[in-house]
Amino acid sequence: MHPVRQYYDYVDRGDLSSLINLFAEEVIYHRPGYAPIVGRPALEEFYRQHRVIESGRHELTEVVEENDRVAVRGHFAGSLKDGRDVQVAFADFFRIDAEGLFVRRDTYFFTPAV
Repeated sequence: MHPVRQYYDYVDRGDLSSLINLFAEEVIYHRPGYAPIVGRPALEEFYRQHRVIESGRHELTEVVEENDRVAVRGHFAGSLKDGRDVQVAFADFFRIDAEGLFVRRDTYFFTPAV
């Protein structure tokens, strides 16, 4: 399975240890509403303590790969930690190093903002 598809499988199953191991030590993650998350320890802290999603499922509708970059488009449906249900379209952009680890991820959600 491609590492990007593995990522969504791990996050949906709540397998945070396996998920974190897909990322390089110096990873940079940009996500709306958060300062850049820099480094594997900060990424693990985000998933264990700050992520507002309790559980859910990602459905990937498109995965495009070129060289060291992968773009993903899909839908997420699940529950937030405050009990609300959520359904949202998203796009993720990954950059992968020579060892196959994610060195950068940028997430975008399709919600009214401007």
